[in-house]
Amino acid sequence: MEAWARWCYRHKLVVLVLWVGALAGLGVAGGTAGGNYANMFGIPGTDSSRAYDRMAEVFPESAGDTVNVVWRVDSGAVGDSAVRDRLEPALDRIGSLPGVGDVVGPYGPGPGGAARISEDGRTAYAQVTFAQQADAVPKELVQDVVDTARGAERAGLQVELGGQAITRISAPPTGLAELVGILAAGVVLFLAFGSLFSMLLPITVAVFGVGTGLMSTLLLSHVVDVPEVASLLGSLIGLGVGIDYALFIVTRHRRALLGGRSPEDSAALALNTAGRAVLFAGGTVCIALAGMLVTRMSFLEGVVVATSLTVVLSVLAAITLLPALLGLLGERVLSRRQRRRPAADGPEPAEAKGAAARWSATVQRRPRAIAAVAVVVMAALAIPVLSLRLGATDQGNHPESRTTRQAYDLLAEGFGPGFNGPLQLVAETGELGAPGSPDVKAAVAALVERVAADDGVAMAAAMPVPSASPVPVTVIQVVPTTSPQDAATDRLIDRLRDDVIPDSGMEVHVGGVTAVFKDFSSVTADRMPLFIATIIGLGFLLLLLAFRSVVVPLTAAVMNLVAAAASFGVLVAIFQWGWGAELLGFGKEGPITAFLPVIMLSMLFGLSMDYQVFLVSRMHEEWVHTKDNARAVRVGLAETSRVINSAALIMICVFGAFVLSGDTEGAVAGVGLAAAVALDAFVLRTALVPAAMHLLGRANWWLPGWLDSRLPHLAVEAPGAALPTTADEPSVEEGPFGTGLSGTGPSGTGPSGTTVVHGFVRTEDGVPVPDAVLTLVSPAGKQLDRVATLADGAYILSAPVGGSYLLAVTSGAYEPWTRHIAVGGDPLVHDLTLSPSEAASPSHPA
Repeated sequence: MEAWARWCYRHKLVVLVLWVGALAGLGVAGGTAGGNYANMFGIPGTDSSRAYDRMAEVFPESAGDTVNVVWRVDSGAVGDSAVRDRLEPALDRIGSLPGVGDVVGPYGPGPGGAARISEDGRTAYAQVTFAQQADAVPKELVQDVVDTARGAERAGLQVELGGQAITRISAPPTGLAELVGILAAGVVLFLAFGSLFSMLLPITVAVFGVGTGLMSTLLLSHVVDVPEVASLLGSLIGLGVGIDYALFIVTRHRRALLGGRSPEDSAALALNTAGRAVLFAGGTVCIALAGMLVTRMSFLEGVVVATSLTVVLSVLAAITLLPALLGLLGERVLSRRQRRRPAADGPEPAEAKGAAARWSATVQRRPRAIAAVAVVVMAALAIPVLSLRLGATDQGNHPESRTTRQAYDLLAEGFGPGFNGPLQLVAETGELGAPGSPDVKAAVAALVERVAADDGVAMAAAMPVPSASPVPVTVIQVVPTTSPQDAATDRLIDRLRDDVIPDSGMEVHVGGVTAVFKDFSSVTADRMPLFIATIIGLGFLLLLLAFRSVVVPLTAAVMNLVAAAASFGVLVAIFQWGWGAELLGFGKEGPITAFLPVIMLSMLFGLSMDYQVFLVSRMHEEWVHTKDNARAVRVGLAETSRVINSAALIMICVFGAFVLSGDTEGAVAGVGLAAAVALDAFVLRTALVPAAMHLLGRANWWLPGWLDSRLPHLAVEAPGAALPTTADEPSVEEGPFGTGLSGTGPSGTGPSGTTVVHGFVRTEDGVPVPDAVLTLVSPAGKQLDRVATLADGAYILSAPVGGSYLLAVTSGAYEPWTRHIAVGGDPLVHDLTLSPSEAASPSHPA
């Protein structure tokens, strides 16, 4: 990684040209080719899928998308001449628009027209069929249809339109959610860094990663079945991880600069440490996303391709484009105040003091109380998940201000709530005789009668089938008495399949959008345990290899399940129960879209793994040095919580902004992931996980010997590159999370002989002394390590090998203090006591 980082740093213009060319080229190619998204939610082998296949044979698609023009009068009837004189010319003008294939209204001859007028005579609708599917219909044409239809309105006459094409133009502008998320993330980054250039770096990297990912997905949609929602989900997770990964690397780079390294050395160190962690984190996210493949749902395969591709390109941008940008900016990634700071002052111990250190000390003192509060909070938020119901969202879930929602409500009011989600019963009649034979007519009539007799059916009627139909089937249109999202509609489908249809003597399949989503929900629920076990198992193995512990990955798995349950509890409360939905700009409550739990769990487990790795890596490093679990957990939390919380806040801004996307599934996923990240970062990783690790003690790092000898070694981060030194002196280097020592032992084998000195600095009254500076000096007078104490007075210094060293302590409120200390092969615990009135003590052997 170091050599790669230096190459990108030194050839920055080449790297920049390649990335700009890739983004521009993919953008032109994607814009020219367009998208070919396949929004098929059916699962082969299900009853609704077989019904769909038969319907496609009987009614082959020869036209494009269909929208409804719905109107209602406050008084009188829609058949009055005053109403017809306004609507008929408008419908004629719509039919004459280029790109409109057909318009079928209620005023034409025959019984079909009368069926489009409600029983009370106050509501009617017309179907407008375009020559293309919704995604391909020009927005200008759709807007002309809307304007022409709405132009017929007058006092007492309401005209609304519904359909997928109408949804496209009534939604907020494309890219609004991404733009708002980026702006919010920029504010957080500026507050965290205090530098305009440092703020722009993560955003630029994320934009390039997501931009190339979306354009690549657009092109892949012509080769692979990719659902339209995949591009939205790709930008959702791509922006989040892209900004966060760049944030980790830029933070490491800035710390190295403040420690006195040159810009090139700092960039190489950042990529060789944080860059490796980014590669590991990106890999875990992709593995979690790939877990969706075990569900064997073709719809999700396209989601896996789109989201994983975007994550891969975001990681690639972080490890190639970012070092090139660092080379372009040099020291300007620091604020002016930081650039004026003398290099001799050393690195700023930002992660090891202040509120983070105080909170870490509090967790160590009261682990049981903090763990109990965190568990209660998470359990309370998880309670609603017991009511989780999977289904489908439709235009009835749109905000009341949209014309699509108004048209949906008018149709439900005039023709019944089930009108917006009719069922199609596809009966195989070949065994009974030729189509139209007396036996077929009798069997179909008997089935229609039994179906209509069900209390949940408002209307059942056989549909005319083309005489040239290649298959002998009969289609029965069934309108339920309840809405498509009502649980009673699901029970009606079960009754039709289990009780009504078996007595017909025919093979009958229940289809329609409502039946498709019901089957999708059932299959999702059946395969969910295998899916969860797969992603938990993969995460367990990765953490087992990374930290060589059984308890750490087991704890992470439990925490991930807790975070998932709590975040889905929030979703159920908002979207299914309707708590606060209006404040967020959502329509009426309804079930959670069937495919979202699988997608969200993949994303959540991948993101949670990132935070777990970042937090526990620092704890593990401290544990390896000191074998002191309490100190390892305290220092790890103090030094990483600030970056974790900043990264989480950025993701919350990015995910939360997708409420503005205009896509219901995208908004639900955004809110769910924002809630999950907030709970994961602020409750689990900074409270429950460290509290549990304090309670578990040394058991955190337990690994059976037989397993330890068989596991391969996987290093999340490589040690930092040392500054040039003489061969006989150890060198000060910045490791993955701070300064440390490397050097040659007696055999010249490197840092294998490194040991540590640690303890507490307190006053004579036992009060901790924070921010005291401790320096370890070699017998030759060379400074080997230099640190500042934490809020609780704790410190840790690194020595290359056992021997005699000089330890010096300075603090603004106390006299300087020096001692000679003897360091052996094991960590040395050395507590210090300072007195403000005592003169400096003469040096003598300790």
